[in-house]
Amino acid sequence: MTTANLLLVIFLLIGIAYYLGFDRSRNLARPLGGIRHLHSLPVYYGMRAAIWSGVPALALLILWVIFDDALILSALLSGLPEQLQPHTLSEKNLLINSIENLASGALSTEGVDPAMIVASERLTELRRNGASLVTAVALSTAVLGAFWGWLKISPQLRARQEVERVFRIALLACACVAIFTTVGILLSVLFESLRFFHSVPVTDFLFGLEWSPQTAIRADQIGSSGSFGAVPLFLGTLLISLIAMTVAVPVGLMSAIYLAEYANATVRNYAKPALEILAGIPTVVYGFFAALTVAPFLRNAGEGVGLTVSSESALAAGLVMGVMIIPFVSSLADDVINAVPQSLRDGSLGLGATQSETIKKVIFPAALPGIVGGVLLAVSRAIGETMIVVMAAGLTAKLTANPLDAVTTITVQIVTLLVGDQEFDSPKTLAAFALGLMLFMVTLALNFVALHVVKKYREQYD
Repeated sequence: MTTANLLLVIFLLIGIAYYLGFDRSRNLARPLGGIRHLHSLPVYYGMRAAIWSGVPALALLILWVIFDDALILSALLSGLPEQLQPHTLSEKNLLINSIENLASGALSTEGVDPAMIVASERLTELRRNGASLVTAVALSTAVLGAFWGWLKISPQLRARQEVERVFRIALLACACVAIFTTVGILLSVLFESLRFFHSVPVTDFLFGLEWSPQTAIRADQIGSSGSFGAVPLFLGTLLISLIAMTVAVPVGLMSAIYLAEYANATVRNYAKPALEILAGIPTVVYGFFAALTVAPFLRNAGEGVGLTVSSESALAAGLVMGVMIIPFVSSLADDVINAVPQSLRDGSLGLGATQSETIKKVIFPAALPGIVGGVLLAVSRAIGETMIVVMAAGLTAKLTANPLDAVTTITVQIVTLLVGDQEFDSPKTLAAFALGLMLFMVTLALNFVALHVVKKYREQYD
């Protein structure tokens, strides 16, 4: 039985276990005078039986899906004759690929070592037997669990507490996923970055003014010694993000103030969804728009006034990125402004202030912590953008503060360094992890500052 079909059967058994547990609890309650004589409601008895049926079987199935390939391949390799035993990791991977291709029929058996053919047949047999074994064990576990949960049902059973304990553990596990994911990302990037810093000093990376990560592959190759000064990348990222936020923050805040304070319900119902459509446009579409429309327009406009504008410029990428971030800033600011109590508005207007004075003196200061937090989160979004910069700003790592020149950013260089087949032993490839670590730390710091500002200066209203 395939994994998908086995999963469907297990869910069917879970449903049956729930019904049987629910029905048994009601049958036990009937001679006692009704369900009020049960410790818990019948639904909890049904859920308890379903948990006993489903959780062990699903856990077993998940473990098998994770480890089945490793176990089967280990058993296969241990049974190979001496002449086929691999001695290196590359030989092992090549041998496994050949055996799998023979087993699937993608590789013809003509002229192949008979031992390889036997190994492919054994692989097919091991996988078939493994699938049969896990099917039998999982279904038996589900049936036995359902029977055990059904058998233990009694009027005194504290089913609600047991079910809530299981759900509490499940919620805790879900809450820990984000933490473990963040820690895993940080550690995986950190270990590779440390390998990079063994080859390139940290000071050269953080304060170097030249970025040219090409390194010599052979000892006799001339040139391409590599320069890993990341300052041009930091400056390019800062320049494009600054241009983007110069566009996004004023436009986003003004649109949020208009929608929250001035627009009537009809205009708001149409304008707000239309504005937030920008957030659903793929970034590659913004990149096309920047490369084919905005960049040529800026170049032609610059030539008209005597300026030299590169065909790929930080200004073009920053302007389009700012347009992309407008709904992000606008939506957060609109939510924060609407969260200000109406009583503050009424009190200000009642004291004789105009609507604009109320917005400037009352509403905006009250909403400022949330607005600042939203802006900092938008900055993190701008720093992490890639496609628009690739298509509109170029790949040139240039140490310049001129927005009319071509620049590049950290994310673009990460993509460039990891494109194609790479050896993760050279400083060139490992430099991508060092850049990723810096980007991770910067965005994490911005998010931390944003949350700190919101918590520290948030107003509490009755």
